[in-house]
Amino acid sequence: MQKKEPIKPELVREFVAKSHGDLARVKELLEQEPSLLNATWDWGGGDFESGIGGAGHMGRVDIAEFLLEKGARMDIFCAAMLGKFDIVKATLEAYPQLKASKGPHGLTLLHHARQGGDRSKQVLDYLTELGAS
Repeated sequence: MQKKEPIKPELVREFVAKSHGDLARVKELLEQEPSLLNATWDWGGGDFESGIGGAGHMGRVDIAEFLLEKGARMDIFCAAMLGKFDIVKATLEAYPQLKASKGPHGLTLLHHARQGGDRSKQVLDYLTELGAS
């Protein structure tokens, strides 16, 4: 594996922060530095967050969909926000204990499903039925 230079930390922090709500800037930053796509920022105490993680807990469908189109890694939290019922259900059937897992900033799957609004109602209902916390 070829060793690459690390991405400048301030660039990673800005990308993750802007992924919470500024699609135009996310596009600019990703064009400037494509390797930001799956980069994570350490907020401290083991709270690592990627751009898609920020978009997911903020309910920013536009940013999440853009990042996924570019090849970002999908996770169950983003899937819950986007209302991807089949992904959430299959994951929880395989690993039921994940119904209590926490995403960025300790936010739950229920939080992410709520952030998706109407598009994630089926996921929210399913998580509620399972007793997700």
